[in-house]
Amino acid sequence: MPSRRTLFKGLALAAAASVVPLPAFAQAAAASPEADTAAAFVPPLRQMRGMWIASVVNINWPSKQGLTVEEQKAEYIAWLDLAVQRKLNSVFVQIRPTADAFWPSSFEPWSHWLTGTQGQDPGYDPLGFAVEETHKRGLAFHAWFNPYRVSMQTDPAKLHPDHPGRKNPGWILPFGGKLYYNPGLPEVRKFCQDAMLDAITRYDIDGLHFDDYFYPTNTTAFDDSAAFAKYGAGFPDLAAWRRNNVDLMVSEMQQRVKEAKPEIAWGISPSGIWRNKATDPLGSDTAGGQSYDSLHADTRGWVKKGWLDYIAPQLYWYIGQPPADYSKLVPWWSDVAKGTGTLLWIGQAAYKAGDPAQTAPEWQKPKELSDHLTLNRAHPEIGGDIWYNANDVRVDRIGSISNAVNDHYQRPAIAPVLPRLAGGEKPKRPVLAYARQVEGGVEVKAVATGRHEPFQFAIFRTSDGQVSFDDARNLVAVVPGDRTVDWVDPGGKRGDHYYVVAVDRANRTSAPSGGRRVHF
Repeated sequence: MPSRRTLFKGLALAAAASVVPLPAFAQAAAASPEADTAAAFVPPLRQMRGMWIASVVNINWPSKQGLTVEEQKAEYIAWLDLAVQRKLNSVFVQIRPTADAFWPSSFEPWSHWLTGTQGQDPGYDPLGFAVEETHKRGLAFHAWFNPYRVSMQTDPAKLHPDHPGRKNPGWILPFGGKLYYNPGLPEVRKFCQDAMLDAITRYDIDGLHFDDYFYPTNTTAFDDSAAFAKYGAGFPDLAAWRRNNVDLMVSEMQQRVKEAKPEIAWGISPSGIWRNKATDPLGSDTAGGQSYDSLHADTRGWVKKGWLDYIAPQLYWYIGQPPADYSKLVPWWSDVAKGTGTLLWIGQAAYKAGDPAQTAPEWQKPKELSDHLTLNRAHPEIGGDIWYNANDVRVDRIGSISNAVNDHYQRPAIAPVLPRLAGGEKPKRPVLAYARQVEGGVEVKAVATGRHEPFQFAIFRTSDGQVSFDDARNLVAVVPGDRTVDWVDPGGKRGDHYYVVAVDRANRTSAPSGGRRVHF
């Protein structure tokens, strides 16, 4: 397999020869930076632009069970190509959907979503492959875990004989046609953490991510009465005990991530309503399902207590929706996150836009999702968005995704840096070896210095040599890093000035290189 540098250089030269920009992971902005100056809005230099790739019930990848190794690999690469095309910078990939694994784990069996048979070796390491291919394209890989769900059916006998739920039948409980680990058992909590941290410590992963599933119900139909009797002393009721169990999972996970791999991001994407104002004066002006009460997930509390690096609430409602108005939830979450050091990203419902099953006319508006991102601009606490799910980002019904990309992602963006990591060691200042005219634009050559290879290079361009490295209007590309990288800017011209900045895996940036002016 060619090195990333060779591969990237080949693509760059091909782009120059054909007068076509590089694939979109370079995110070249063909228009001049000055073209944006007339706009009232200055695009962000840093922004989360993510996409969820779901594996449970084969929603996205793999698309069905039993595909060959090469078919599975080709499908995943196609999802990365889509992320690049949509000018995203991160993917959130579900690798533990039902207490099973997309990597050779000593804790839980191979996922049956891969082969159709739980415990069957798929013939390669899907997680290792996915992480490597993701990073080749300069994209961040966030490992998405479901903490408690065991199976999408209720018969423990259908689990693999070596599954922890078979070996420890007291660990699992049925509810709603599924099996779950019992969150109230301390040994279960530790086991789940161990199983997830196994992937984090063994693979070059950029983030550990939980979705919105915690307790499946707030009723006693989820029969954890024995665990409550054993461990619930001192709590006023079952709900308070259950909420504490989830709190322990979240707070302990934070500490264990910091100890095991402190430079990765740890966050959760919960359902979008903590509590309604009618229930709690601190709640939002909504009338929908409450995660605090229904799932025993104190999502607001996690932010206020500093237990997360980021939170990405799923605001899957349209602007003006009566029970849960997007335009009311955005300021509410912004206020929750303000001053906490917890980054705020918004989960966007790509799956609803243009879906014929959505009867509300707002979901048939091509600009609805773009309008969401426009509304977000008024709230500086919001640092980006994650789109659910990959298939809907691809299908682009009624042009909803294209509209959002065209309206908001015309400039490339570096992913956000976590506040707790911002003060860490920055990458070494790179060298810009040259910026010269070639057929199809301007070729620039970035050279890394220091021991560590940059994860990315951010390339800046200005017409007069006066450049702000905090202004995204001067940023023309974010390209995968290597010791040396050649890249062709199709929008470059004689007289332009170029600079390059190294970006590390925590998204910290170096001092800029010296500038180069294009003479010929």
